[in-house]
Amino acid sequence: MDLKFSHIDILVKDLQTACDYYSKILKAEISKKFVWQRDDLHVTYVVVKIGQEKFMLVQPFTGNLKNLLDSKGEGTIYRHCYSTPDIEAVYDELTDSGLQPEDENGNPLSKEQLNSPSGVRIIWLPKRFGEFSIEILEESGLEDFMNEAFF
Repeated sequence: MDLKFSHIDILVKDLQTACDYYSKILKAEISKKFVWQRDDLHVTYVVVKIGQEKFMLVQPFTGNLKNLLDSKGEGTIYRHCYSTPDIEAVYDELTDSGLQPEDENGNPLSKEQLNSPSGVRIIWLPKRFGEFSIEILEESGLEDFMNEAFF
């Protein structure tokens, strides 16, 4: 499987306070704000960039991430994200190995449903170890998204 590490996602209670902190203390670049809303999941998020490294700060309002924030607290790293040049090939490899890819709400995901509210095609692996998840994004769409986020 052709994967490259991209970023982590971190839960915060107040997105603006977290952005101000990382911008001031680490001189981080903060992207514009985005909204992700599908089914019962509703969050706002930003990309934080320090040099070439990046992570996402996520403020949930409803859904499983809001429940996770309420139970585990602010600063919880809940997801590692990887990119791939061929998301459909990864989907096929996962299903061939007996794994059913999911959407962000834990619902089975078909190959035709890889599009996300951000416009990037994404697969989530089922959670096997607590609330930790792995997300796989299509590389070209992720690059376009990151360029849009900062320009």
